[in-house]
Amino acid sequence: MDRRLVLEFVRVTEAAAIACSHLIGRGDRESADARAVAAMRAAFDRVPVRGTVVIGEGERDEAPMLFIGEKVGPTNSELPEVDIAVDPLEGTNLCAEGGPGALAVLAVSSKGHLLNAPDTYMEKIAAGPEGIGVVSLRKSPTENVRALAEVKGRRISDLTVVVLERERHAKLVDELRSAGARVHLITDGDVAPAISTCLPDSGIDMVYGTGGAPEGVLAAAALHCLGGFFEGRLAFRNAEERQRAIAMGMEDPDRLLALSELVRGEVIFCATGVTSGPLLKGVRRIGDRLHLQSLAMRSSTGTVRWVDSSVHLERLSM
Repeated sequence: MDRRLVLEFVRVTEAAAIACSHLIGRGDRESADARAVAAMRAAFDRVPVRGTVVIGEGERDEAPMLFIGEKVGPTNSELPEVDIAVDPLEGTNLCAEGGPGALAVLAVSSKGHLLNAPDTYMEKIAAGPEGIGVVSLRKSPTENVRALAEVKGRRISDLTVVVLERERHAKLVDELRSAGARVHLITDGDVAPAISTCLPDSGIDMVYGTGGAPEGVLAAAALHCLGGFFEGRLAFRNAEERQRAIAMGMEDPDRLLALSELVRGEVIFCATGVTSGPLLKGVRRIGDRLHLQSLAMRSSTGTVRWVDSSVHLERLSM
């Protein structure tokens, strides 16, 4: 993919972030998400690619736009075809409650290079490059923190593992703490922590547990760009979701998925902060301008760009 597309896709996540930022802290998660979705969908029309949403807002009968299978972008047949994974507002509750770390996120690959899966749950584990060949969902949580501590040359008590604060994770949290690791519980948004496992100064060593499958694919795309580790296994809520995965081409929907099965080849990953968090600053109004911060990455070069933008409110066009 043309490297000039990176900035075009940053503009897409910026549009989503700006649109939902007006509802930060207003307690209306549905409206915030709807604004982000509509703005991102409109912004895709200005990007010179023909895209297919393979990870999106759900099935067509549940989502009015950015649904799985939807075509986005211009209809010019000469433009390249790409697959797109989106989460216009990763952390809807964080935005609604004014919590830290809400993002607008997307990943783009060549046709057929992103997992095409239903909107379900995923058991997942993420770590930095040190985790490759060391940690796995095949191992117990205790085995994983011991192995990661050894390869990092640190004590288990120095490791920090991020886990979504959910009742289903009670046993996981107990085991991690019994093994000696620090557990950092988050309410929402596990894409940013997964990225942070590859950033030495973040203080995050691993992300563990079951969360959204769309967020899992997006996290895998980011770690593919950063050279990190990711494994996932779809966790279906019902038989219908499992059958949907089979219909979408997964011969064995219950198998463990390596990072290379979730995303491969050249990938562009972009995220823009909605509310300020450890990874990105959120949308801030200073005088008559909005200030934004984005992260843009390309897997082919390993390039990581931090993009700071300033938009004049009177000239803002969505």
